[in-house]
Amino acid sequence: MTIDQQAVAFLGFGEAAMAFIKGWATNRPATIKAFDIKTNDPDVAIRDAKNADYQGLNVLGAVSAAVAMADTDAVFSLVTADQASIVAETAAANFPKGAFFFDCNSCAPGTKRRNAEKIEAAGGRYVDVAVMAPVYPKLHKTPLLLSGPHAQAGLEYLLALDMAPAIVEGDIGAGSSIKMIRSIMMKGMEALFAECVLAGRKAGVEEAVLASLDKTYPGFDFPAKAGYMLERSMTHGIRRAAEMEEVALTVQELGLANEMATATVQWQRRIGTLKLDAGELEYQDRADMILNALKA
Repeated sequence: MTIDQQAVAFLGFGEAAMAFIKGWATNRPATIKAFDIKTNDPDVAIRDAKNADYQGLNVLGAVSAAVAMADTDAVFSLVTADQASIVAETAAANFPKGAFFFDCNSCAPGTKRRNAEKIEAAGGRYVDVAVMAPVYPKLHKTPLLLSGPHAQAGLEYLLALDMAPAIVEGDIGAGSSIKMIRSIMMKGMEALFAECVLAGRKAGVEEAVLASLDKTYPGFDFPAKAGYMLERSMTHGIRRAAEMEEVALTVQELGLANEMATATVQWQRRIGTLKLDAGELEYQDRADMILNALKA
């Protein structure tokens, strides 16, 4: 099946879904439909903004997940981690027989396995997908790790979409294990930078602290990384907190203490809920914005 013969649906139409579609540009599936819960939000501005996203990318916005999935070959689930199980259960109620369910959400392996049971029972082909990098700048070429019994068939389907999948040997959850355990470090670094820089800024010593760290780890450029890490939490902290709850569950399922992951949840949510615009600012200004908002 060539790309112009394919029909796909997106459940969740945020940054990742829109990035994939932008990457396809004019060489895209024949049919692209989407459903996002924001189109049912009581706030008119939120509903209108999401409908504008559909229109801007020439996507058929659906009134429900069932309408979005009807007559499609593949469904991409791209929601926040705390919504992934709800979406899988909702999708299973009306899932097109034989279609792929690409679960691209940042969830614990156990969560992925439970989602798979629902989709497989409905006659779908569940594929565990781990999105292994930010979707910008690579868009639809963002590296994806696939696992589970339908991984090979899913890989062939995604290659026809000109995407960048690779298979991780193992059952459902193998790819997500890599993603989740990697996030202990990646999202944890953001939380460490936040606590270090904010404390240093309040004490008036953050420049000396970062300069000292640069001597210990030459070439890392701690001031530049501080600005980047703060921006990530300011912009995506709420979504990252939901993901890190799944990371904490992953560690717990492995029988290990998960205090680092749970602390990361707290910092990501604390900063994300402030809803600050990071703008094109240096780390000092971003830190001051966060400190002022926390004080308020």
